[in-house]
Amino acid sequence: MINIFRDKLFHLVHSSFLSHQSIYKLLQVDPTLTHLYTMPPTKLQKIFRFDDKKMNRFSKEFESIQPEKLFRLYQSRNIHFITILDPEYPPLLKEIHDPPFVLFLQGNSSLFHGRLLAIVGARDSDHFGKNSLRLLMPDLIQEKLTIVSGLAKGADTFAHEQAIEFGGKTIGVLGGGFFHLYPRENRKLAEFMAREHLLVSEYPPIKKPEKWHFPMRNRIIAGLSLGTLVIQAKKRSGSLITADMALDAGREVYAIPGPIHHKLSEGTNHLIQQGAKLVSSSTDILEELYFRN
Repeated sequence: MINIFRDKLFHLVHSSFLSHQSIYKLLQVDPTLTHLYTMPPTKLQKIFRFDDKKMNRFSKEFESIQPEKLFRLYQSRNIHFITILDPEYPPLLKEIHDPPFVLFLQGNSSLFHGRLLAIVGARDSDHFGKNSLRLLMPDLIQEKLTIVSGLAKGADTFAHEQAIEFGGKTIGVLGGGFFHLYPRENRKLAEFMAREHLLVSEYPPIKKPEKWHFPMRNRIIAGLSLGTLVIQAKKRSGSLITADMALDAGREVYAIPGPIHHKLSEGTNHLIQQGAKLVSSSTDILEELYFRN
């Protein structure tokens, strides 16, 4: 049953018309997807809340998807996938309220089962953020923490690069498919991580990144990790969304304080005001994570 369920989920996530929420609604009605290919179109239309035109377009696209051909293509690029029912699925990620049903992976999936710390921050993070992280990273790596981030410009790049530089392991969570790596500046870094570390996406490799993918991506970064460290952030930013998602999942949130006149300190200083732990050394992180399962 699991293999059939996996194959059907694989098929579903390749539809451009189905969101995470759409698949969730279908699973509420048919938890094992036993009736996916035999369910009357009118019932599917009701579940997905599609109008006639959209239902017709969905049906045509769904019939045109060739799962076996796509699966072979991905295998040829060393890409595999796991579903939420598979034993390899990250246990901490299952605990969030909307875990992805499918994860596409490239690299060493055993990294899921280490001790993971998310590090996020501003895309225009500067030398203050980079140097602050450099003070923390050697001890974090020495304590065998695997660093999770989103492969974006700035703070994410610093986190991945420094984890590698200090001999640690790192996981990059993408906001699109592996065939459309974003940003382009990080393509070489991503390719290296795909060989030596791990790349993860809930989006099929053929899917291009969309603006709304990135907030969804942030829940995976937070959900995989025991805690989230924010380096630098504006008052309204994706990093603060990630921190909120970490709190929602019952995880630790840490923040590096910054100068009160700097716009990239507004977010981190606000987090500290709201109860995030102020980080002035690696001990501030390790003393809480060290004994946590």
